[in-house]
Amino acid sequence: MIDPIKSKADLDLSYLKEMSGDSAEFMIEMLDTLVEQIPMYLDDLQNAVDAKDWKAASEFAHKVKPTFYYVGRDDLRDYMQLIERNAKEGVNLEGIPASLAEVKAELILY
Repeated sequence: MIDPIKSKADLDLSYLKEMSGDSAEFMIEMLDTLVEQIPMYLDDLQNAVDAKDWKAASEFAHKVKPTFYYVGRDDLRDYMQLIERNAKEGVNLEGIPASLAEVKAELILY
């Protein structure tokens, strides 16, 4: 189970830095892309959860999960993994909306 206490963790850009070859320009471009994509992915995920379309919810959670890894937010990636797995397996579906709300609440910090 994921710790329900918000982490308020800082971003860890070491993976992104390594992946970019320490190119500030590439890192900025990648971060801009993530800032644009994450809200769209989360909107799609929210719509699927609201519709109880668990197959789509699993797919959207899978799609957004790596973006959190890129910025060192393993806690948020873990939430996405939990949502993905539960939606795919059809278990603990009642907890998915709360897990998604935790991710959204954490992102407001940024």
